[in-house]
Amino acid sequence: MPIAPHRLLGFAFASADLLLEVDGAGKIVFAIGAAAVVAGNGELSLIGHPLADFVEPDDLPLAQALFSGVESGSRQGPVAIRLAAAAGGRAEAFALSACMLPQNAGVISCAAVRCAAPQAGSADGGLFDRHEFENIAKTLFETGRATGQALELAFVEMDGLLNAERALAPARRKDFKSQVAGVLKAQSHGGAAAAKLDDERYALVRPSGEASDALTRRVSKLMSVVAAGAEIKVGAHTMELKGDVAPSQMVKALRYALDDFIETGIAATTPLTLQEAVGESVRHTLAKASALGAAVSEKRFQLVYQPVVTLKTGALHHHEVLVRFGEDASPFPMIRMAEELDLIEELDLAVARQAADQMLADSKLKLAVNLSGRTIVSPGFIAQATAMLNEKPALKHRMLFEITESAAIEDMGLANKHIQTLRGLGCKVCLDDFGAGAASLAYLQQLHLDLVKIDGRYIRELQHGGRESTFIRHLVQMCAELGVQTVAEMVETTSSEDAVRQAGVDFGQGYLYGAPAPKPEQPIDRRGPPAARRVGAVDSWG
Repeated sequence: MPIAPHRLLGFAFASADLLLEVDGAGKIVFAIGAAAVVAGNGELSLIGHPLADFVEPDDLPLAQALFSGVESGSRQGPVAIRLAAAAGGRAEAFALSACMLPQNAGVISCAAVRCAAPQAGSADGGLFDRHEFENIAKTLFETGRATGQALELAFVEMDGLLNAERALAPARRKDFKSQVAGVLKAQSHGGAAAAKLDDERYALVRPSGEASDALTRRVSKLMSVVAAGAEIKVGAHTMELKGDVAPSQMVKALRYALDDFIETGIAATTPLTLQEAVGESVRHTLAKASALGAAVSEKRFQLVYQPVVTLKTGALHHHEVLVRFGEDASPFPMIRMAEELDLIEELDLAVARQAADQMLADSKLKLAVNLSGRTIVSPGFIAQATAMLNEKPALKHRMLFEITESAAIEDMGLANKHIQTLRGLGCKVCLDDFGAGAASLAYLQQLHLDLVKIDGRYIRELQHGGRESTFIRHLVQMCAELGVQTVAEMVETTSSEDAVRQAGVDFGQGYLYGAPAPKPEQPIDRRGPPAARRVGAVDSWG
């Protein structure tokens, strides 16, 4: 028995707050439901207007990609898009689904349901970065398993994308990145689960059930519009996110799969299921653990040294010790791996001992070494550090420990107890990268420290004034009231140096004074202000 049109409309409206039909030119030709939320008036006030007029500008690329990806007989979405009144009304988020019925002459039918505002990532066009994506994917995996929703991880490669971007005028590139992000987000779960891994490689979490070649075809079609005339070869591969695995196993499997994709690309064989990825991850982890353990125990790493100066005088205060593995310019992947494999304490101790040998060879040298949040709560590390400092009293008052936020401190009381032990031995203790992690204020409140190092992203923007300037001024004032000194990292220009000095920051570190070097060196002599600059001199710890 055929279903009457009014009954179909009733079914649709029962599950949506707003129903729309949009023609091939993007204009609304039919509307019923919560039109007042969008337009401020009834449904007739929407008809004849482009849907784009009611979409928040930041979400417009996503909406355009959603509609452009709909083919006859197919359905796209839902994706979370913010709709607002054309006259400047308050934006409200809707989960928007779109379909094209074959008998409807190219008109796209849309159902909109109120939802929470989408979370934006920090990468280009609101995409997530690698770290953000891991957290989102873990949350979606757990939610999907609880609700029975089948999800998959999709890898998308766009060979030639970087060349297409470079061929554009600089003023056009931001819009281009937003359009690319819109294409990718439109394929993801809720329009808000896409990540940029590198210049041409992306990852998505999305509902499962569609073949990877269909995803490849649709993204290729959309990119042919976004990058008209450019040669971009799209490839996609999918991996099911299901199986009886613990969330911690899922994260490790996800990291393995992402690492494998970044390193080898779509062409290489990658796991087809989460269970396969778990198995590969275990084998890969064991191999990495063996190699990293050998590198740490055999001290197959290098130390480099970057100067830290007293801003009032320009004199050298101390050097920070940074660890490097092989040709890798950034130690972060190895540090994270060492934390995951429970090798970070051994690495931190090896670096501290090597730094101690350097200080014993040079009686004027003062060094700061990094400690993971996991290391500072280890009684074993504190016992060995105490023995080292007691056996070599010449190190006291010359060694500083910087606690990093790469791993969270799990026991604040124990951490503070260990910090006071180190301070009692004559060592200063600094909280590194303040402002980079959500726990920074809690750390400052519960740990008794000597210094706080302000995260470099605030320093880079400080010279421009605004919120960063206000944040740092209040932070410096708060630290001064607590008897804690401050260090600004990533001081790269004279204007940023002037800004941090005016804000009352005590010490500066960055390429303005010198890059990390194989040997401790004096700060660069710029012979500029302040007039009291004493390059070559060394300030005391006070």
